[in-house]
Amino acid sequence: MPKILLIEDDISFCKLLEKFLTKKAYDVTIAFSANEARLSIKKGSFDLILTDLRLPDSDGIELMAEFKVSNPEIPVVLMTGYSDVNTAVKAIKNGASDYISKPFNPDEVLLVITNTLKTPGVKKDILQKRNVPIQKVSDENDFVKGISVASKKLLEHIKLVSPTDMSVLIIGESGTGKEIIAKSIHRQSHRKNNNFIAVDCGAIPKELAASEFFGHLKGSFTGAISDKTGYFEAANGGTVFLDEIGNLSYENQIQLLRALQERRIKPVGSNKEIDVDIRIITATNEDLREAVKNGDFREDLYHRINEFSIQSPSLTERGEDLMVFADYFLEKANQQLNKDIVGFSPEVVAVFQKYNWPGNLRELQNCIKRATLLSQGDFIESDVLPVEFFQTQKQSNESSFSLSENEKEAIINALSRTQNNKSEAAKLLKITRKTLYNKIKQYNID
Repeated sequence: MPKILLIEDDISFCKLLEKFLTKKAYDVTIAFSANEARLSIKKGSFDLILTDLRLPDSDGIELMAEFKVSNPEIPVVLMTGYSDVNTAVKAIKNGASDYISKPFNPDEVLLVITNTLKTPGVKKDILQKRNVPIQKVSDENDFVKGISVASKKLLEHIKLVSPTDMSVLIIGESGTGKEIIAKSIHRQSHRKNNNFIAVDCGAIPKELAASEFFGHLKGSFTGAISDKTGYFEAANGGTVFLDEIGNLSYENQIQLLRALQERRIKPVGSNKEIDVDIRIITATNEDLREAVKNGDFREDLYHRINEFSIQSPSLTERGEDLMVFADYFLEKANQQLNKDIVGFSPEVVAVFQKYNWPGNLRELQNCIKRATLLSQGDFIESDVLPVEFFQTQKQSNESSFSLSENEKEAIINALSRTQNNKSEAAKLLKITRKTLYNKIKQYNID
């Protein structure tokens, strides 16, 4: 299988191109900077290098010249958005095998790569190796590791609390993946070989909550036609996840508090108590502290379930992760629907990045599954997206930045706000990371 080193700092475009080339039977290694590319070259061998002309820490032509000294046998193809003839001529004179201008369609770059690998001096036998392994999503509940600051903080907190038996309260908007976080904690704990029982507290009538939690004996109430094992006993040795715990009635809160304090339960209709060894993880999209103040949620129960709290960030708080999740959901949809969609068109990526995602990850997953079903070509195009994605979104965030006026000041302010984190600054400024690097260079900002 031909090995390609793809060097591109636009993450969304890079992942799209990587997926397309992988489908076409190329083994692709990606690098988002010149330094990452240098490390990749040291670690492995490649049959072709495909690099952007403008990188955050180097010039593509200079990087190409550097690689030509250490690896003269590897052909280099340059990509650029600056399609003037002078740049093309300079690239070819400096040893580039070919040159392609953005924007280009996938078939163009495929043709350039194929022709480059067929030229004299380039290994020809690799073109015959065309067995692409199918990438499988191993488990529908796998925890997807994001690359944003918020995701890294979330991952760190999960790693810290998982080995303990502390009760964890997960706080976040609907659709942010709170149950996935709970399962990740369970799987990294010493209880991982025992049951994980998930309970939707909002779906249990308060009259049946005791029976659902603790079980009942046959004949203990009308409709109890047989003995029932409750969630707590079923999860003995494992983990109970109580989703939307704020929906429990005050009476049910008292019953739950006693069970958590004593670690003993009594099935409805029984005089015998059962010892249980369980870990409690809870989740809510409400402000339980406000509910405590209003008398709707018991303060002692709140402190019992909140030995450690984790914030489940919204999708807008982890903008850098958007296409990471999108790629994961696309692979999942491909398997479920028996499709083979490669990725998302640049227009769709732009629409996704402008949308505010009120339904968070759940909405993103549903959108991609629907679009995958409707798509007929290799890529998801904008015509299969729901109409609401094209409605004008009102900008209510007063802290948003505008580059239309006083660009330099806005950039300095954004860099200051994000402690010089350029990815987060670009997100605040609503521009690409590449544009931010160009602006920093233009204004000579240290």
